[in-house]
Amino acid sequence: MNLAKILFTPALNTVKDAVRISLDLFKIMVPVVIIVKILQELNLIGYLAAPLGPVMKMVGLPGEMGLVWATALVNNIYSGLIVFLSLAQDQPLTAAQATILGTMILVAHSMPVELRVVQSCGPKLGFQLLARMGGALLMGLVLHLIYQNFHLLQGPANILLTPDNSAIDKTILQWATGEIRNLISIFFIIFCLLAVMRILTKIKVIAAMDFILRPFLTMMGIGSKASALTVVGLTMGLSYGGGMIIHESKSGNINKKDVFYSLTLMSLCHSLIEDTLLLMMIGGHVSGLFWGRLIMSCLLVAGLVQLTKFIPEYLSDKYLWGLPKKS
Repeated sequence: MNLAKILFTPALNTVKDAVRISLDLFKIMVPVVIIVKILQELNLIGYLAAPLGPVMKMVGLPGEMGLVWATALVNNIYSGLIVFLSLAQDQPLTAAQATILGTMILVAHSMPVELRVVQSCGPKLGFQLLARMGGALLMGLVLHLIYQNFHLLQGPANILLTPDNSAIDKTILQWATGEIRNLISIFFIIFCLLAVMRILTKIKVIAAMDFILRPFLTMMGIGSKASALTVVGLTMGLSYGGGMIIHESKSGNINKKDVFYSLTLMSLCHSLIEDTLLLMMIGGHVSGLFWGRLIMSCLLVAGLVQLTKFIPEYLSDKYLWGLPKKS
């Protein structure tokens, strides 16, 4: 009886926390997903691609690839890949170009949803938008210069994916059903993450992780309380790591600066495994998609930490970080 009670209480608390975290996320995600769907139905995303043509050429890509990035920016990576596959035959890319495009997409995609998740934790929307767009452009430019000057990855991109028009042909009902399934999946993933985090905390793995990562995280400006959640975001994704940080920041367990640095790093570099493998399937190379993105993201955030030391507190409070929004 005592054993059942010992197991039941933590499980119930985990379910309650998972529900609370999921509801915080869903309040953000559902309205934005609907707005994005309306933009798609009205064919308005194409207008967002026009200004990106010159940007694409700056990083060594055909201007038409602006439509791919615009679609990923407004919707998600998968939608961007559908557009890419429809253009790939007429616009063949080298492996270097596919890596540059893939890295820029990985840094900046699903912006309406992900920026709202970050904003709900306290960081200011304007700076986070600038950081992701600027970070994507900077990484694309750096990779372009490296690959071009050292004549790397100049062969044709090896595209393993094949066009799938089923996502385009979905009815509104099919789309809504799919989105509901996505939301349910997010809840179960968050529940599992919380359960694993509590087990790891209980057996002192999180404490060991904090000890090992403390010098690196201190350099990055991310405190120990945010370190485990930062790892979740880097590996699993911004929605999951951000959702857990929303919960922690509202409870006052993580200070606003740690939230800011952690989420900025997460924003620039998240889903390191899953999304990297996905973009490798359009011919991208791990040198840029994984290592380049990780190293440059860490350098940018480390630089940001040093820069904010010289910014007056009142300006940082106004333009960089803040307290999480109350539910």
